[in-house]
Amino acid sequence: MHIWNLFIATILGIVEGLTEFAPVSSTGHMIIVDDMFLNSKEVFTPQVATAFKVVIQLGSILAVVVVFRNRFFDLLHLKKMKSEDEVNHHKLNLFQVFVGLLPAVILGLLFDDYIEANLFSINTVIIGLVAGAILMLIADWKSKRTHTLDTVDKLTYKHAFIIGLFQCLALWPGFSRSGSTISAGVLSGLSHRASADFTFIMAVPIMAGASALTLLKNWSAFTPDALPFFIVGFISAFVVALISIRFFLALINKIKLVPFAIYRIVLALILFLIIHM
Repeated sequence: MHIWNLFIATILGIVEGLTEFAPVSSTGHMIIVDDMFLNSKEVFTPQVATAFKVVIQLGSILAVVVVFRNRFFDLLHLKKMKSEDEVNHHKLNLFQVFVGLLPAVILGLLFDDYIEANLFSINTVIIGLVAGAILMLIADWKSKRTHTLDTVDKLTYKHAFIIGLFQCLALWPGFSRSGSTISAGVLSGLSHRASADFTFIMAVPIMAGASALTLLKNWSAFTPDALPFFIVGFISAFVVALISIRFFLALINKIKLVPFAIYRIVLALILFLIIHM
């Protein structure tokens, strides 16, 4: 395994960790960084490249599990209630998570091959970046004019379904899963932090399920030569995601979505100028 290959693994892992849960589109940034700078397609077989994307996503998923471990214990009823008040207090439940997941799971299964074959390009990423930014700006504008629910435990099935519908937009590369779902939560009356919490919690089963299917299809890519590449990418994605998730959750109610929307529009403009000049 050449040093350059490990460098590619590290950079792509860092990009994944930084962008997977920020509303800027991890898929879009992976396409940009890889296609415009690293050209990993010239180094690795398509099967290895596909498996690697899954491995670094698993690193990000593990980071979410670590950050939200107490919440997942609650969802799975693995944590004992401390008091009768806590028992009677409404808590986010697994079925609400399922309701949020269902729309994107159905559309993803139906159109996965088409999306993979036709939408993974810089031009589609530019469209997704701008469209997602507009949605985020609308969500922030509306949030200033409505009362918001400040915790994910106040989320209803209606909120979960609306967020699930908007999550389907993220099937378009560049749109951003967290950008679409946080915007949907804010538009439906949740605070930015509550929307982000639900977004991250939903990410684990949907990303783990999609990753498992892809790994099964590409299991032969895990050769002794490729393992160091996968391990370095996984570790870098996990560490960076762990840091970025904590940082994002601490700030999201303060900075909201406008800074991310501006970044997306500026990035889309730069990309447009680069590829059309």
